[in-house]
Amino acid sequence: MDLEEEMSPADVVLLMSSVPERIGDLVYGLDEPRLRYRHGPAFPTLGGLIGHLLESGSKVDALLRHAHLDGVANADVRATIDPGHEDELTRPLQEALEDFARIRRRTVDLLHGWGKNEWDRKLRDPRAGEITLLEVCRMVARHEIAHIAQIRNLTVLLPEPRELAPTPPPLAE
Repeated sequence: MDLEEEMSPADVVLLMSSVPERIGDLVYGLDEPRLRYRHGPAFPTLGGLIGHLLESGSKVDALLRHAHLDGVANADVRATIDPGHEDELTRPLQEALEDFARIRRRTVDLLHGWGKNEWDRKLRDPRAGEITLLEVCRMVARHEIAHIAQIRNLTVLLPEPRELAPTPPPLAE
């Protein structure tokens, strides 16, 4: 699916539901030094990028639940979706992924029950004006998939772990 084309509610729900598993698949088995590795001064650490994605994803899920369940009509959607990259991973990766997956499952279950009226319901955003909940979810899906691509790229570029044991002496002839 091209993320530039119009996504249906089913497309959005499918993409959003796949995010926790995709992150888990990409970072399975990474240790702390590799999560803290910085490719260069302009790059976030892998752990920082994952922390950002998990934090923003949880905030977006809360926004969607509050908009639906509590009737929230005003929200700074862009600040919720992309709050900044200051979030380093502050707890074990597996625990953070499991919490995010649990929260996202609840949100996806809620989205599955939405009809056309709920998808077309509008929020007032101070930057974007009126925006439908479907448009919010499209923005979320694009944002999260873009970060998954970044995680994939940074993971591929990680240096190979080095064995720190002393090298054996050369064999005598």
